[in-house]
Amino acid sequence: MLVVGLTGGIASGKSTVSAQLHDKYNFPIIDADKIAREIVEPGKPAYQSIVKHFEKKITGLLKEDGTLNRPALGRYVFSNKSELQILNSITHPEVRKEILRRILKCWLHFEQICILDVPLLFEAGMDKICGKTICVICNEEIQLQRLMKRNSELTKEDCINRIHNQLSNKERSSKADIVIENDGTLEGLYIELDKDIKGITPCKALTYLEVLCPPFAVASALFYITRKFVLNLAERYSCSFWDIKPIGKTA
Repeated sequence: MLVVGLTGGIASGKSTVSAQLHDKYNFPIIDADKIAREIVEPGKPAYQSIVKHFEKKITGLLKEDGTLNRPALGRYVFSNKSELQILNSITHPEVRKEILRRILKCWLHFEQICILDVPLLFEAGMDKICGKTICVICNEEIQLQRLMKRNSELTKEDCINRIHNQLSNKERSSKADIVIENDGTLEGLYIELDKDIKGITPCKALTYLEVLCPPFAVASALFYITRKFVLNLAERYSCSFWDIKPIGKTA
């Protein structure tokens, strides 16, 4: 099974791509945003930790029904990077555990591809468990317009803070295997997506072999992880391990 990491800046069109992958290709979607909401429900460990740390700092953190006031929490942490890091340190471990559980479930159901939909895919290091990564980007001006229209309760300053507290398009694009630009029409977006998906979909026989022969699945996973590690290392040192030229003269 191929785990495909899907990411993109806020209001870039990532959710549109995710919906198309589910509706047209019937790929299972592991949505980190939904999981993040589930793990902070009242009574959950992450909920208790958030209340303990932020309740005295944020007026109206809790709604009348005891659930978190997410807009108030978001407004506070996105204007304070150190507090955002604390929030991430509380939620990310719980999200990771649930994501891994759902990936295993997809594998046991003989899925060819499962989509790991994570806004902070690279920031959280979740790209390390993905065989391929897709990044959806768009012009920042368009991104701001979409965000203000979608989240009318946010001010323009709130929206700008949320955009700038994430990786830039350039940073995401440099890390992703596939980059999809979403500045044009919906039809154009779908055409580009179709082309990219056809190029990475593994054969069904390989999927069955991985489930029926776990050692092969482990070897396959190690291959993808090692390959990604080597490519990232090569990029970090601005060289290619496959094109190393000899130094000096030979006799």
